[in-house]
Amino acid sequence: MLRSIGLFLLLATACAQTAPTTAASKQQLLWQKLESTVNDVDHNLDGVLGVAILDLASGRKILLHADEVFPQASSIKVAVLAELYRQAQAGKLKLTDLYTVQANDLVPDSDIMSGLTPGVTRITLRDLATMMVAVSDNSATNVLIDRVGMENVNALMDSLGLTHTRLRRKMMDLKAAGEGRENISTPEEMMVLLENLYRGKVLNLEMTAEFFKVLSTHKQSFIPRELPEGLRIANKPGELEGVRNDSGVVFVENRPYVICAMTTYLHHERDGEEAISSISAAAYRMFDRLARASEYGRVVSPGNSSR
Repeated sequence: MLRSIGLFLLLATACAQTAPTTAASKQQLLWQKLESTVNDVDHNLDGVLGVAILDLASGRKILLHADEVFPQASSIKVAVLAELYRQAQAGKLKLTDLYTVQANDLVPDSDIMSGLTPGVTRITLRDLATMMVAVSDNSATNVLIDRVGMENVNALMDSLGLTHTRLRRKMMDLKAAGEGRENISTPEEMMVLLENLYRGKVLNLEMTAEFFKVLSTHKQSFIPRELPEGLRIANKPGELEGVRNDSGVVFVENRPYVICAMTTYLHHERDGEEAISSISAAAYRMFDRLARASEYGRVVSPGNSSR
């Protein structure tokens, strides 16, 4: 009898351990497939690709050339936005502070600012931030850089251990760019910045919500290109000749994740855009299933009555 009981307990323990192990092994296969997709995109791209993907639920990552330094173009505006909100939180400025537009503010690629009346139009710092993110207005960005201080943006990055993320020039400063003073980061450092912001390690609860509200403003970009309409995505793309980037947080319910994809030395910029969109779509397909599936992989969608 004792032998029978012992055998029963052994079998019960084995069964209890098998289910989660099997579930973990199935999810491991999904991660391997996503990593394979990233590697395939990298292999086929006529250029240099760096990728960092972070599961904010589990902490699991996929990293490809993630410590390589890439020019950021407009993606560096994430760092400017973070410092703006940090200073607002510290009371050094108010997001409702008004700024009077000046004629010498205007630089190329400023679709909104160029249509305002210099010396007359007054807008808030929050308005400038929205313009910087939503339409990547370069004049609005430069006003904010002057307001928060380039050195303070870099000091914030230093405080987070992001030593390769640097704001080194204003937007459209071709002289500085020609001298090699490029705005730079790595996929992994941009991932860490967004993770710290998401987890409330940079801003308090109220300011974190405000930050991601602005960063989630609808925009034309590469991460959302093949993703469902209505999905909340807080991201900032960047474009330069030979360069395409996009970094952000995708708020899949119950399974949010960070994705940072950067390309440079591109023969055709469109190839970089498509590479980022392909990786983004593959990541979404995996995280969406992980969010909605049981440990065995069964997904039950609303209105689905199948057995």
